[in-house]
Amino acid sequence: MKKVITYGTYDLLHYGHIRLLERAKALGDYLIVGVTAEGFDMARGKINVQQSLMERMEAVKATGIADEVIVEEYEGQKIDDIIRYDVDVFAIGSDWKGKFDYLNEFCQVVYLERTAGVSSTELRSHDNSIKIGIVGDEHEFNLIEKFERESHFVNGATIEGICVPKTASLTENLMNLPIVTSDYSVLIDKVDAVYIISKLENHYEQIRFALEKGKHVLCESPLTKTLAEWDELSNLAKSKGLVLMDAIRTAFSMAYYRMLLLIKSGRIGDVVSVDASCSSLREVNTDAVGSLCSWGPNAMLPVFQILGTDYVSKQIQSLIVDKEKLYDSFTKISFIYPHAVASIKVGKGVKTEGELVVSGTTGYIYVPAPWWKMDYFEIRREDPTLNKRYFYQLDGEGIRYEIVSFLKAIRKGNVMNYISKPISQAIVSEFENFYNNKVVKL
Repeated sequence: MKKVITYGTYDLLHYGHIRLLERAKALGDYLIVGVTAEGFDMARGKINVQQSLMERMEAVKATGIADEVIVEEYEGQKIDDIIRYDVDVFAIGSDWKGKFDYLNEFCQVVYLERTAGVSSTELRSHDNSIKIGIVGDEHEFNLIEKFERESHFVNGATIEGICVPKTASLTENLMNLPIVTSDYSVLIDKVDAVYIISKLENHYEQIRFALEKGKHVLCESPLTKTLAEWDELSNLAKSKGLVLMDAIRTAFSMAYYRMLLLIKSGRIGDVVSVDASCSSLREVNTDAVGSLCSWGPNAMLPVFQILGTDYVSKQIQSLIVDKEKLYDSFTKISFIYPHAVASIKVGKGVKTEGELVVSGTTGYIYVPAPWWKMDYFEIRREDPTLNKRYFYQLDGEGIRYEIVSFLKAIRKGNVMNYISKPISQAIVSEFENFYNNKVVKL
């Protein structure tokens, strides 16, 4: 019996996929189809996959062409599969021509011509064509530039324009957007959704205006300064069937998400401590936002996602350099839980080791600085020979994955809980507490 094997993502299975499978099957008697897992796709930079692994595998099985469907999960698996299944022919689309010539050592390699005029990429772009407007201020041009740049890696995401108070300060790249304005109403009428990266004091009005105009919103966390405002906007979004989503790019990195899964599976036993630090030596500018606004949501994220939001008590200590604006150059918050403790340290114009440490009863997780751009972490044990390292590719600091999730939420009406509503609420609560002056000033 002559065995043939082929691989693919098979997202939004279409006629081109089916023709390729038929031609692969014609090369032998038995066809094995490898469907790539989400994690492997993301590691290869393929981040726009719309369907789950199960949906894609079922779609391939439903064609009746494959004799066996397997999962492709890691680099080098093709060689393992060819040997394990005693494969005679490896078949793949002609757009990969030459890429897999090294497999000729193990079996015959055949490159099949693809069906012209149809592709999953085109289908995804058509289904998810979303015009996004950026709403910001001159103090966050660096992140605005990153967001615009990363959007080019996401099929169906188009940055239509930008609204900032001082357009003359924009870079040449941003000035070339179709819409450049200081009038929010001009931008809002031309887009389907907005990304808000302005001062916290402006979030509430800007989010409400967008929602009232029927636009989806991705906003840097915290969404608002008070829980009352958060409740109002959340209910407004729900009543209109719109997406209102926190933007904390760390939450969308694969390494961070896998770390959470390992912790929840008990890999380090019971968690007794979470310590997160974030800082930067940016010039202290009281017209911009302080350290808690800049770094607080990132630092709070692992604390609340690992230990929950129901702590028993806390203490906030801040170095306030402008009492009127409550601008902090450094803040430390200590949380006490029934069976654990946590602390966050954030600084702007103050530098500290930006690491994340999660301590457990059988080991601990260490993430080196800058942990919020996580692509690697370690599980460490009492016996160092049992330590294990985990590596995951991170492109664009997680921003492109954040945009993908935003588009999926808009298209499907739901989103995976990278940042759940209770977490979003808890972060807002901490800021409300802070701005009510319930802090110990250093």
